[in-house]
Amino acid sequence: VSTQSTGGCMGAASAIVFSSLGAAYGTAKSGVGISAMAVMKPDLIMKSIIPVVMAGILAIYGLVVAALIVQSITPAPAYTLFMSFCDFAAGLSVGICGLASGFAIGIVGDAGVRSTAQQPKLFVGMILILIFAEVLGLYGLIVGIILHIRASAS
Repeated sequence: VSTQSTGGCMGAASAIVFSSLGAAYGTAKSGVGISAMAVMKPDLIMKSIIPVVMAGILAIYGLVVAALIVQSITPAPAYTLFMSFCDFAAGLSVGICGLASGFAIGIVGDAGVRSTAQQPKLFVGMILILIFAEVLGLYGLIVGIILHIRASAS
């Protein structure tokens, strides 16, 4: 019995599960801040939805890498142990980076929308911090794609 495809399957699962956890946390934490802010300033709801959108993008990163990995999994002779470990690493890189990014987006989004409601000049600063938090997930996506391409090229 060959277990070489196990790494690829675990990589695909890790990519979507961890990045979705990050997206869910970021959405929930930012949503709490939006709800608290909307009680006093309901006109700012649409402007404050940006952290929720940015958190949702993290799950897309995981979905892309998981789909790439699943498409490459084949029976044992063609799918080597090297390919399996590369795909596992690709899934972990995008998944854990997405999880970390989601935590950062959630915390910054929660505090940012509340403070922006009190001082509108903080909006640009909040957006910049959110961009730096989002790019952590993008780095994981880039590394995951590079690892997957390396595995496919072998």
